[in-house]
Amino acid sequence: MLDWTDRHCRYLHRLLSRHARLYTEMVTTGALLHGDVPRHLRFNAEEHAVALQLGGSDPADLAACARLGQDWGYDEINLNCGCPSERVQRGAFGACLMNEAALVADCVKAMCDVVDIPVTVKHRIGIDREESYAFVRDFVGTLSEGGCETFIVHARNAWLKGLSPKENREIPPLRYDLVYQLKQDFPQLTISLNGGVTTSAQLAEHLQQVDGVMLGREAYHNPWWLAGWDEAFFGAPPSGLTREAVEEQMVSYMEREAANGTSWYSIARHMLGLRHGQPGARKWRQVWSDHRLKELPARDVWALAQQAR
Repeated sequence: MLDWTDRHCRYLHRLLSRHARLYTEMVTTGALLHGDVPRHLRFNAEEHAVALQLGGSDPADLAACARLGQDWGYDEINLNCGCPSERVQRGAFGACLMNEAALVADCVKAMCDVVDIPVTVKHRIGIDREESYAFVRDFVGTLSEGGCETFIVHARNAWLKGLSPKENREIPPLRYDLVYQLKQDFPQLTISLNGGVTTSAQLAEHLQQVDGVMLGREAYHNPWWLAGWDEAFFGAPPSGLTREAVEEQMVSYMEREAANGTSWYSIARHMLGLRHGQPGARKWRQVWSDHRLKELPARDVWALAQQAR
């Protein structure tokens, strides 16, 4: 979700669901230790509960970055052991770390030793053609000994050679039964499932077997889906939200961010799916994505978008 789930995206998603936990883009340890920390870690207070996802493989570096995350107010530190991109592999982290469970356990322990917030891990069910359940079972078991109590499991293998990141989300088959088996074998751990979930019915079915479900691209492209989650899955009363009210709140947010020098254009891109499947959605999207309007105030663009529908 690199370049997708930035703080502007998360602000929108929090408007839609008050209870779903939000996750940042993956931030590498190098970016934090040698780069612009505020740029990478700044977030809106409204986003809580929000987890910082880290990419790295050095225990000391990860510990330092986890401590930074806690100091900045994040509610959870999540280690990415699932990204299959070659760029990430060259940095010796992401999905290739599943081949080094002992090292990952050391990383988890190093982070747990310096923070009071939960340290969690996101990973795949296997690497390349390794389809043995024992592989992911042993990986989870080793990490739990390092102090990790929560695992988010993408129910596909990561093929490290020959497939693009997009293909790695589509070609390796989904094997939800392996994630269910992890929960059965480690009932004391929190096991969440990720991958291929596109409907609330599927989400509810998985929650009969595991503790949580993580959504990525489907939630991004169809964000209005989130508006029903609090009532359906968290026992909250009906929100009474409308797309119009959410859009108006986003315009107010754009105006707030404009005072900090942020263009409404960089925020609006995250809400282009808000009217997914609705009459007039195409013309509405065209207005909010028209770079020729970038110099107009957000509220003026909003008026044009309303007229376009």
